[in-house]
Amino acid sequence: MSRGPQHPYQDPFSTPTAHPRLDSESDMEHYDRRDTYQSENSAAGAAYDNQNYDPYSHRRGDTDTESEQDGYNRHYAPSAESLNPGFRSGLSDISNPTIDYGAAGIREPYPAWTSERQIPLSKEEIEDIFLDLTQKFGFQRDSMRNMFDFLMQLLDSRASRMSPNQALLTLHADYIGGQHANYRKWYFAAQLDLDDAIGQVQNPGLQRLKSVKKKGATKTGAEKSLDSALARWRQAMNNMSQYDRLRQIALYLLCWGEAAQVRFVPECLCFIFKCADDYYRSPECQNRVEAVPEGLYLRAVIKPLYRFIRDQGYEVQDGKFVRREKDHNEIIGYDDINQLFWYPEGIARIVMHDKTRLVDIPPAQRFMKFDRIDWNRAFFKTYFEKRSAAHLLVNFNRVWVIHVAVFWFYTAFNSPSIYRRADHTGPSNAMRWSATALGGTVSTVIMIAATLAEFSYIPTTWNNTSHLTRRLLFLLVALAVTTAPTFYIALTDNPKNKSNIPLIVGLVQFFISVVLTLLFAIVPSGRMFGDRVAGKSRKYLASQTFTASYPDLERKSRIASIMLWVLIFGCKLTESYFFLTLSFKEPISVMVGMKVQGCGDQWFGSSLCSNQAAFTLTIMYLMDLTLFFLDTFLWYVIWNTVYSIARSFSLGLSIWTPWKDIFTRLPKRIYAKLLATGDMEVKYKPKVLVSQVWNAVIISMYREHLLSIEHVQKLLYHQVQSDQDGRRTLRAPPFFISQGDKKLAGEFFPKGSEAERRISFFAQSLTTVIPEPLPVDAMPTFTVLTPHYSEKILLSLREIIREESQSRVTLLEYLKQLHPIEWDNFVKDTKILAEESTPFSGGNPFGGEEKGTSKADDLPFYCIGFKSAAPEYTLRTRIWASLRAQTLYRTVSGMMNYSKAIKLLYRVENPEVVQLFGGNTDKLERELERMARRKFKFVVSMQRYSKFNKEEQENAEFLLRAYPDLQIAYLDEEPPKKEGGELRLFSALIDGHSEMLPETGKRRPKFRIELPGNPILGDGKSDNQNHAIIFYRGEYLQLIDANQDNYLEECLKIRNVLGEFEELHMSNQSPYAQWGHKDFTKSPVAIVGAREYIFSENIGILGDVAAGKEQTFGTLAARSLSWIGGKLHYGHPDFLNALFMNTRGGVSKAQKGLHLNEDIYAGMNAFGRGGRIKHTEYYQCGKGRDLGFGTILNFQTKIGTGMGEQMLSREYYYLGTQLPIDRFLTFYYGHPGFHINNIMVILSVQVFMVALVFLGTMNKQLLICRYTAANQLIGGQGGCYNLSPVFNWIRRCIVSIFLVFFIAFLPLFLQELTERGTGRALIRLGKHFLSLSPIFEVFSTQIYTHSIISNLNFGGARYIATGRGFATVREPFSKLYSRFAGPSIYLGMRTLAMLLYISLTLWMPHLIYFWITVMALCIAPFLFNPHQFLFADFIIDYREFLRWMSRGNSLSHVNSWIGYCRMSRTMITGYKKKKLGHPSEKLSGDVPRAKWRNVLFSEIIFPVFMAVLFIIAYMFVNSFPDPVTRRIGPSPLLRIAVISLGPIVWNAAVLIILFLISLFFGPMMATCYPKFGSLIAAIAHGCSVVGLIAFFEFLWYLERWDASHVTLGLIAVVFIQRAISKILISVFLSREFKHDETNRAWWTGKWYGRGLGSHVMSQPAREFVVKVVEMTLWSSDFLLGHILLFILTPPILIPYVDKAHSTMLFWLRPSKQIRAPLYSMKVRKQRRWMVIKYGIVYAIAAAAFAALIIIPIIFREFFNFKCSFCTQL
Repeated sequence: MSRGPQHPYQDPFSTPTAHPRLDSESDMEHYDRRDTYQSENSAAGAAYDNQNYDPYSHRRGDTDTESEQDGYNRHYAPSAESLNPGFRSGLSDISNPTIDYGAAGIREPYPAWTSERQIPLSKEEIEDIFLDLTQKFGFQRDSMRNMFDFLMQLLDSRASRMSPNQALLTLHADYIGGQHANYRKWYFAAQLDLDDAIGQVQNPGLQRLKSVKKKGATKTGAEKSLDSALARWRQAMNNMSQYDRLRQIALYLLCWGEAAQVRFVPECLCFIFKCADDYYRSPECQNRVEAVPEGLYLRAVIKPLYRFIRDQGYEVQDGKFVRREKDHNEIIGYDDINQLFWYPEGIARIVMHDKTRLVDIPPAQRFMKFDRIDWNRAFFKTYFEKRSAAHLLVNFNRVWVIHVAVFWFYTAFNSPSIYRRADHTGPSNAMRWSATALGGTVSTVIMIAATLAEFSYIPTTWNNTSHLTRRLLFLLVALAVTTAPTFYIALTDNPKNKSNIPLIVGLVQFFISVVLTLLFAIVPSGRMFGDRVAGKSRKYLASQTFTASYPDLERKSRIASIMLWVLIFGCKLTESYFFLTLSFKEPISVMVGMKVQGCGDQWFGSSLCSNQAAFTLTIMYLMDLTLFFLDTFLWYVIWNTVYSIARSFSLGLSIWTPWKDIFTRLPKRIYAKLLATGDMEVKYKPKVLVSQVWNAVIISMYREHLLSIEHVQKLLYHQVQSDQDGRRTLRAPPFFISQGDKKLAGEFFPKGSEAERRISFFAQSLTTVIPEPLPVDAMPTFTVLTPHYSEKILLSLREIIREESQSRVTLLEYLKQLHPIEWDNFVKDTKILAEESTPFSGGNPFGGEEKGTSKADDLPFYCIGFKSAAPEYTLRTRIWASLRAQTLYRTVSGMMNYSKAIKLLYRVENPEVVQLFGGNTDKLERELERMARRKFKFVVSMQRYSKFNKEEQENAEFLLRAYPDLQIAYLDEEPPKKEGGELRLFSALIDGHSEMLPETGKRRPKFRIELPGNPILGDGKSDNQNHAIIFYRGEYLQLIDANQDNYLEECLKIRNVLGEFEELHMSNQSPYAQWGHKDFTKSPVAIVGAREYIFSENIGILGDVAAGKEQTFGTLAARSLSWIGGKLHYGHPDFLNALFMNTRGGVSKAQKGLHLNEDIYAGMNAFGRGGRIKHTEYYQCGKGRDLGFGTILNFQTKIGTGMGEQMLSREYYYLGTQLPIDRFLTFYYGHPGFHINNIMVILSVQVFMVALVFLGTMNKQLLICRYTAANQLIGGQGGCYNLSPVFNWIRRCIVSIFLVFFIAFLPLFLQELTERGTGRALIRLGKHFLSLSPIFEVFSTQIYTHSIISNLNFGGARYIATGRGFATVREPFSKLYSRFAGPSIYLGMRTLAMLLYISLTLWMPHLIYFWITVMALCIAPFLFNPHQFLFADFIIDYREFLRWMSRGNSLSHVNSWIGYCRMSRTMITGYKKKKLGHPSEKLSGDVPRAKWRNVLFSEIIFPVFMAVLFIIAYMFVNSFPDPVTRRIGPSPLLRIAVISLGPIVWNAAVLIILFLISLFFGPMMATCYPKFGSLIAAIAHGCSVVGLIAFFEFLWYLERWDASHVTLGLIAVVFIQRAISKILISVFLSREFKHDETNRAWWTGKWYGRGLGSHVMSQPAREFVVKVVEMTLWSSDFLLGHILLFILTPPILIPYVDKAHSTMLFWLRPSKQIRAPLYSMKVRKQRRWMVIKYGIVYAIAAAAFAALIIIPIIFREFFNFKCSFCTQL
């Protein structure tokens, strides 16, 4: 791919002299505004010339885009968007940079690596090394140029703060040979020292395996040999020449730069490098003369590996890649491939096609054999990510042991009545101790289960399962020891036996149990019997190195960490004992012996009903256990918040730390903390330096329209005449002085505005402890990397001022409501601009007669921000809006502030540079640009760039013109070289200086590197980052998402943040020297986290809740977690140690599905491999969050499913089984514990409901003992049942469930309290409660729960894409219903029915709270839907709902009930493999068929179990004799069977009849009546609804019109039908077709021509089963939809409800709210007619529903007709 010599600057290797390309010093005169603060008469050079201040003088010809201009102009710059046509003219100069060779020293591309500085190798020599390696190994030329530049920038970055020699040394130590180099760690972990030490005598491979076996016997020898090997290694490294060191780094980088997907498997890369290095040193390589062909490395080494990885997940069908239907446990993923290289046994498995092993070949020859390796035979699964909840058991076994065992100890001790003697006397002491001691058995059983599950996740062929067998044997012994004594005591325990032996046995048993439980709870399971974490045997070295090198905490932090958990569990165990267990003692004692008398059943006798109390008690025990789990999380939240708040006080972050003079001291702090003043000889007053920085910040805010001119005046440093000798002095802004002096107080920025928030955060953050900055020229280079897929770059004019069909508001209107002040400033600015550009036409504009017209003239400005539609004006409005929405433009302009900040700091700190250039501002500007470009790079990875449409192309081009230093990495395609080959893909890089190619209109890429194939194999984002990662430069990376923002004043702190990596002041010893290496032992910092400010907070309740979540998690929790060593990496805006991360597998993981939340894996990876993760409090980026109900829940679904995938991952396995207890608990409760707690919350509600239903049945049917107020039993109640303790227990449970929900608001409240003061905190909390946010919390808890559980069962971590737009659109009822029915509404409705029964039988006021909670599950989606309660829209919604229910039966329709029904079914059935190509196939995603094991539990056993429970409850109610006739009636089981199976049989009958009708008449009718299919479907649906209702009324009649009985019957019927339909779907259905032809064939009777092929005979039978299920589902959805609509109707009747509702949702005053839409006459008429027609239909439906319930209640006396069939039921 070498480019010809006609572009010398394209190729650094062609001309070793000047490198114009690398510094690209274009004369950018088209920015003709490069004057600076220097005013002629001020020696200081920073003064502000206020005498002749004319606010408008600076307007002319000043061109720029928003927030781009540097803040150093003498006067205010114009607002950003003023693009005069003059802007375009300068662009043509960019393509041919002119070089000024005047100041040669400064012109160097790598200034820190020049001959004056005693460099070990010159730039030319380094170039020669690269050229040599490229010819020897066949690397691509572009890749070589890229890596040469990469290495030079890296050396330049390091050498700018240490000697060049030391820079090269430390770099080699970091990449190859140092203590923390991944390569060295791998070299010893894989025992290659043995391989190399033995020498190539005989057969090294065999030799080596022998040595492995020998080592096991004599540990000491192995230890010694390891230590001596390490010493030898250091010696060898120390003796290396600098030339060799550089050659090794270069070779590593060249291997890495073309590795593509292999970069995700770092140890594989190490192996490739080692083979290459061995080969290079061999004589055969040195003696080669002719160069190897270019691209050989890619073809021979990388492509085979890439192909293997790709073929694991994809197969080729008709030239397209199709995802294989495999789950993770069948795919050999990146981690499995990587782990092969960890162990010598693994490397020994690598064989050639001719079956010889690679290890049998001498090391020097291995590299040349790479193309002959048969990778398919080498790799295998090293960890099975099976979909199963048992992962929770294995990974978090300690959590289960702690909770379940302790619960057993507590509860067993307090329920002596359960194990009392047969003669009803209390148990002996021995028995009581022994029964309690069974807690030890419980914990042992948990451990055994976990061990057995672990066996199924680790391949047994591998050498790491031996410790599992040992552990299992020990556990079985432990089980015997803890259980046997109980049997002994039970046998010998009788009152006559007086010996003390049983008691002693019991006490010993109890003691052993406690010890075992403590052991299992504290020791990580990976460290029992064969210590994988700290064991000395070399067998475990690899897994220690790569999964358990946790960085040590400092002493203080470790004590804090242990204390935190002591406090949490101390509080929890005390509180749980007194509040949960002791309060449960009474109900246990009254319910244990309770037998229900006088009940019976025809078939079961009294065996079921007499034990009702026992069933109830069991459910109550479960309930108590669930609460026991919830308690821990409660205390965790409380103490974690306390810790975090205390920490923020100690860091001085809180508003409460003495903060009166925070602004007064700000200038001093800027000088002390942000400026690198240590090395400056202070010729200038600090005030002068600070004033430049401060003025730049204020002006940047003015440019972003946050401040108006008046405010700016009060905030700037001004130059004033001083009294003596006419010199000028600087006057500090009144803002700094006013804070101390009350008289001066004025308004400096709009109250509560963005400017206020930013300035106060800036001032507050500088009060904390911050690392010292280095001077700008010594600071390390860093890169910002942003992946971009299809996010908006810049909003188009249409998007801004077009109304959405449903949302009744334009985007611009909405933004103006949200940012009124900023819009105002923008308009003022535009008017000034417009006045300037219109030529001055006659007439005095200030004349009196003009007054009236000017108001009207300004209207267009205030409405849309421009008057003439010239592009430069419309562009300003587009930019203004884009900077307030979530666009890439906002991100780029925000991050480009780094470059401004670097220029500003450089200028302020080096006044001599300013003097050097005298008045030549252009040259000065270029010098500053050079420095900024040298220290900061910005890469946007636009993977779709070459496929952009015209608009996106223009927007990207606009970005490049506005910010020429922005680099864009993208994928370039080329057709295959020969027919039928694969597409060739390239990683390419362009920036704003790249020349335009006239023939294509595209820019010429700077680098274009061929890839082995399509890089996007996973979920996209991580692959996108990976393909662009080779273009980063420097030492650190900041990962930014395309919805973030940054501010100038934050960018000024960049040097301090990079100081957090603790690499700025490295020791000047050699890392390889005898004593010097001791200076390099501290574990490196891998990740530095930063705070995020959610700029979408305050945009209504939902945006604020989302922002609050982020605040508490991203700031509050991160603060305490990072302190006690539990923080991981959550993506953005974290800074990464690029070298550390990239030698360990990159910045994120990329296996499809498994790594859905790709960034958190990078954190776990860094943590397990010995990197520290820090959190900074003084630096923040802006970030956007989702705003609409749907988008927020989609985001939560993504988090939830991603969490489900994490539970399966090996990272969780390693962390869960290897971390010490305190750090394990921190990790658990900070990450998975939150989600498991959500599951527990929902579970507790469910279990509690079932318990209450059972108690309700007893309360209804039995005589309950009544007590007086003084707790005296009232006499004369023979045969009563004592349940009053149980009722107290219920009240207590409700209180604790309430507390668990309520505590969720505590962190946010305290966070606001510390950061913004009491008032703001109370207001925010109040707003949340008034806006019903608790309802949203309940709902989102259910969404989390559902997404995790369904993911663990079925997988399908599908990302449901929805835009990040603003939430002003009203969603139709049917859409919300179909989206949330499965996750939440069905559950809510079932629970609602139970609650109704409970309220009828067991009413107490505490239940009101549950009514709210359960209602939330059903109606939350509608409650948070904008304009839900408008009458007209509501009725039109009803029309849409009816149409949605019934369409899609004669013609296929995207949005229909039948489509929704099929989608929800395919999770279980999956799709047919055979591709039959059909237009309607697009409707379905790609879902694999669920595994039968998972289906068995979740879809068969569990529903059946629930159905059985409710049948028991129902049978109990009906097992009492008739009070009149004293006869026991017929079996209730028969009755419930008839009522529940009846409708199904009825549907089947109707379907058969209709099937025959449609089969015979359908084909005939289709021509004359095309809607025939819909008609038949409508008849079937109508019949099914009628059938359902008829059976319900029949049940009511059979129950003698008893409301509570019929409710219970209804619950039982619902659960039975649910179980039946789930069983039918999961057992009897084959895979779905991708199209819905069969459904339409069924209704229309046309089975031929449907593309069913051979299935045409079997399909009708399958479709029959489907239709039977569908009828039941359809009728229930139909009825549920109506019930929901009836629940939502009452608010509609309240006047002004829409105003109130919108205020609640958007937090805008009614006056500010969005106007109603204006419809045309025609539409208005249509709508009115619809509303009348469907309003009547709706009223009739409501009346019918009401009648079916009210009529039986009123006329129940009359309906007593006789029927013989009925009496048998």
